[in-house]
This record gives sequence, structure tokens and C-alpha cells, in this order.
Amino acid sequence: MNDINWGLIGPLLALQVLLAVIGLISLTKAEQVRGPRWMWVLFLIFGNLLGSIAYFTLGRRDL
Repeated sequence: MNDINWGLIGPLLALQVLLAVIGLISLTKAEQVRGPRWMWVLFLIFGNLLGSIAYFTLGRRDL
């Protein structure tokens, strides 16, 4: 456990949290999304980086 390189993992964790928060804010402001909102909330919270990327590329309609 002491061998974890937090210098590499820390920025990835910060990016993951940042994308999830931005995605949730975007989801609340969006008038229309592809699919049900509850599904995108689950993707954003539990999908890690891939869930956020999926929402921004596939879920948003108001681009």
C-alpha cells in the first residue's frame, strides 16, 4: 500500500471528480438529453471517466 504513486493517481482522480461534477451541472441545466436523466446520473456517478465521456459525447442534445 505504501508503493502507490499518488503523483500519477491524484490528477486522474481530480479529473474524474471534476468531469462528474461538470457533467451533473450540465445535466441539470440541459432541456433535453438522449435517454432518461436518472440513467445519465448513474453513468456520471458510477461510470468513472468513461461515464463522463459517454455523457458529453452521446447524452447531450443541446450542442
